[in-house]
Amino acid sequence: MKKYLNSLIYHFLYLLGEGFSNTELPIKVLLKHIFIQKVCRINSHVSWPVHWTSKIQCPEKIHRGTRNPGLSVGCYLDGRNGIILGKNVWIGPKVSIISMNHDPNNHYKYIKTNPILIGDNCWLGTGVIVLPGVRLGNHVVCAAGSVITKSFPEDNILLGGIPARVKKHLPPYENG
Repeated sequence: MKKYLNSLIYHFLYLLGEGFSNTELPIKVLLKHIFIQKVCRINSHVSWPVHWTSKIQCPEKIHRGTRNPGLSVGCYLDGRNGIILGKNVWIGPKVSIISMNHDPNNHYKYIKTNPILIGDNCWLGTGVIVLPGVRLGNHVVCAAGSVITKSFPEDNILLGGIPARVKKHLPPYENG
Protein backbone atom coordinates (compact mmCIF):
# COMPACT_ATOMS: atom_id res chain seq x y z
CA MET A 1 0.00 0.00 0.00
CA LYS A 2 2.85 2.41 0.92
CA LYS A 3 4.60 1.69 -2.38
CA TYR A 4 1.39 2.42 -4.29
CA LEU A 5 0.84 5.66 -2.36
CA ASN A 6 4.42 6.81 -3.03
CA SER A 7 4.00 6.01 -6.72
CA LEU A 8 0.80 8.05 -6.79
CA ILE A 9 2.51 11.00 -5.06
CA TYR A 10 5.45 10.95 -7.50
CA HIS A 11 2.99 10.82 -10.40
CA PHE A 12 1.15 13.87 -9.01
CA LEU A 13 4.44 15.72 -8.48
CA TYR A 14 5.27 15.16 -12.16
CA LEU A 15 2.46 17.62 -12.97
CA LEU A 16 4.51 20.38 -11.27
CA GLY A 17 7.56 19.69 -13.44
CA GLU A 18 9.43 16.62 -14.62
CA GLY A 19 12.20 17.10 -12.07
CA PHE A 20 9.77 17.07 -9.15
CA SER A 21 8.97 13.41 -9.78
CA ASN A 22 12.58 12.29 -9.30
CA THR A 23 12.24 9.06 -7.31
CA GLU A 24 15.88 9.32 -6.16
CA LEU A 25 14.86 12.21 -3.88
CA PRO A 26 12.68 11.59 -0.81
CA ILE A 27 9.14 12.92 -1.02
CA LYS A 28 9.82 15.15 2.01
CA VAL A 29 12.68 16.90 0.14
CA LEU A 30 10.58 17.31 -3.00
CA LEU A 31 7.64 18.78 -1.03
CA LYS A 32 9.99 21.26 0.68
CA HIS A 33 11.30 22.46 -2.69
CA ILE A 34 7.81 22.62 -4.16
CA PHE A 35 6.74 24.85 -1.29
CA ILE A 36 9.77 27.13 -1.69
CA GLN A 37 9.58 27.29 -5.51
CA LYS A 38 5.86 27.24 -6.18
CA VAL A 39 4.38 28.89 -3.06
CA CYS A 40 7.19 31.25 -1.94
CA ARG A 41 8.05 31.87 -5.65
CA ILE A 42 11.82 31.47 -5.23
CA ASN A 43 13.17 29.99 -8.48
CA SER A 44 9.55 29.42 -9.51
CA HIS A 45 10.52 29.53 -13.21
CA VAL A 46 12.59 26.33 -12.85
CA SER A 47 10.84 22.98 -13.52
CA TRP A 48 13.06 20.88 -11.24
CA PRO A 49 14.04 21.14 -7.56
CA VAL A 50 16.56 23.94 -6.95
CA HIS A 51 18.02 25.16 -3.67
CA TRP A 52 16.60 28.53 -2.64
CA THR A 53 20.12 30.06 -2.52
CA SER A 54 20.87 29.03 -6.11
CA LYS A 55 20.16 31.20 -9.16
CA ILE A 56 19.14 29.75 -12.51
CA GLN A 57 18.99 31.88 -15.67
CA CYS A 58 17.19 30.57 -18.77
CA PRO A 59 16.33 27.11 -17.40
CA GLU A 60 14.59 26.35 -20.70
CA LYS A 61 18.06 26.22 -22.34
CA ILE A 62 19.48 23.85 -19.71
CA HIS A 63 19.28 20.14 -20.45
CA ARG A 64 19.70 18.78 -16.94
CA GLY A 65 20.55 15.15 -17.61
CA THR A 66 19.42 12.74 -14.90
CA ARG A 67 20.08 14.91 -11.85
CA ASN A 68 18.93 18.31 -10.55
CA PRO A 69 21.52 21.03 -11.23
CA GLY A 70 21.30 23.83 -8.69
CA LEU A 71 20.10 21.59 -5.86
CA SER A 72 23.32 22.31 -3.97
CA VAL A 73 23.74 25.52 -1.95
CA GLY A 74 24.64 28.75 -3.78
CA CYS A 75 24.94 27.54 -7.39
CA TYR A 76 24.72 29.89 -10.37
CA LEU A 77 23.68 28.42 -13.72
CA ASP A 78 23.49 30.80 -16.68
CA GLY A 79 21.88 28.91 -19.55
CA ARG A 80 21.54 31.78 -22.02
CA ASN A 81 23.86 30.09 -24.59
CA GLY A 82 22.81 26.62 -23.44
CA ILE A 83 24.07 24.06 -20.94
CA ILE A 84 23.86 20.35 -21.74
CA LEU A 85 24.54 17.99 -18.83
CA GLY A 86 25.04 14.27 -19.33
CA LYS A 87 23.78 11.49 -17.12
CA ASN A 88 24.81 11.44 -13.45
CA VAL A 89 26.50 14.87 -13.33
CA TRP A 90 27.15 15.88 -9.72
CA ILE A 91 27.33 19.62 -9.03
CA GLY A 92 28.71 20.70 -5.65
CA PRO A 93 27.92 23.81 -3.62
CA LYS A 94 28.73 27.26 -5.03
CA VAL A 95 29.41 25.98 -8.54
CA SER A 96 28.99 28.50 -11.38
CA ILE A 97 28.30 27.35 -14.93
CA ILE A 98 28.31 30.47 -17.09
CA SER A 99 27.40 29.99 -20.74
CA MET A 100 27.42 33.65 -21.85
CA ASN A 101 30.04 36.37 -21.58
CA HIS A 102 30.22 40.10 -22.29
CA ASP A 103 31.95 41.44 -25.39
CA PRO A 104 35.24 42.94 -24.12
CA ASN A 105 34.89 45.86 -26.60
CA ASN A 106 31.28 46.66 -25.71
CA HIS A 107 30.10 45.58 -22.27
CA TYR A 108 26.45 46.03 -23.30
CA LYS A 109 26.78 43.21 -25.87
CA TYR A 110 27.00 39.50 -25.19
CA ILE A 111 29.06 36.98 -27.11
CA LYS A 112 27.17 34.10 -28.72
CA THR A 113 29.05 30.80 -28.27
CA ASN A 114 28.38 27.08 -28.36
CA PRO A 115 26.56 25.62 -25.36
CA ILE A 116 28.54 24.18 -22.46
CA LEU A 117 28.64 20.36 -22.75
CA ILE A 118 29.39 18.25 -19.68
CA GLY A 119 29.63 14.49 -20.27
CA ASP A 120 28.26 11.59 -18.26
CA ASN A 121 29.44 10.79 -14.71
CA CYS A 122 31.19 14.12 -14.17
CA TRP A 123 31.66 15.73 -10.77
CA LEU A 124 32.13 19.48 -10.28
CA GLY A 125 33.50 20.05 -6.76
CA THR A 126 32.73 23.01 -4.51
CA GLY A 127 33.31 26.42 -6.07
CA VAL A 128 34.13 25.22 -9.58
CA ILE A 129 33.58 27.81 -12.33
CA VAL A 130 32.88 26.62 -15.89
CA LEU A 131 33.16 29.34 -18.54
CA PRO A 132 31.37 29.69 -21.93
CA GLY A 133 31.85 27.16 -24.72
CA VAL A 134 33.57 24.53 -22.55
CA ARG A 135 33.16 20.84 -23.37
CA LEU A 136 34.05 18.16 -20.82
CA GLY A 137 34.31 14.46 -21.65
CA ASN A 138 32.81 11.60 -19.65
CA HIS A 139 33.95 10.98 -16.07
CA VAL A 140 35.75 14.27 -15.61
CA VAL A 141 36.26 15.26 -11.98
CA CYS A 142 36.89 18.97 -11.34
CA ALA A 143 38.69 19.70 -8.08
CA ALA A 144 37.23 22.29 -5.71
CA GLY A 145 37.87 25.88 -6.75
CA SER A 146 38.96 25.04 -10.29
CA VAL A 147 38.25 27.46 -13.13
CA ILE A 148 37.52 25.62 -16.38
CA THR A 149 38.41 28.06 -19.17
CA LYS A 150 38.82 25.62 -22.07
CA SER A 151 37.50 22.27 -23.24
CA PHE A 152 38.79 18.91 -22.01
CA PRO A 153 37.07 16.33 -24.25
CA GLU A 154 39.20 13.47 -22.89
CA ASP A 155 37.44 10.94 -20.63
CA ASN A 156 38.52 9.77 -17.15
CA ILE A 157 40.55 12.74 -15.95
CA LEU A 158 40.90 14.89 -12.85
CA LEU A 159 41.14 18.64 -13.45
CA GLY A 160 42.39 21.22 -11.00
CA GLY A 161 43.78 24.73 -10.74
CA ILE A 162 43.26 28.22 -12.11
CA PRO A 163 43.09 27.84 -15.04
CA ALA A 164 42.32 24.13 -14.85
CA ARG A 165 44.80 21.57 -16.13
CA VAL A 166 44.81 17.78 -16.19
CA LYS A 167 46.20 16.67 -12.84
CA LYS A 168 45.64 12.95 -13.10
CA HIS A 169 44.20 10.22 -15.31
CA LEU A 170 41.45 8.20 -13.65
CA PRO A 171 40.33 4.60 -14.13
CA PRO A 172 36.97 4.21 -15.93
CA TYR A 173 33.86 5.08 -13.94
CA GLU A 174 32.67 2.01 -12.02
CA ASN A 175 28.94 2.60 -11.56
CA GLY A 176 27.69 2.74 -15.12
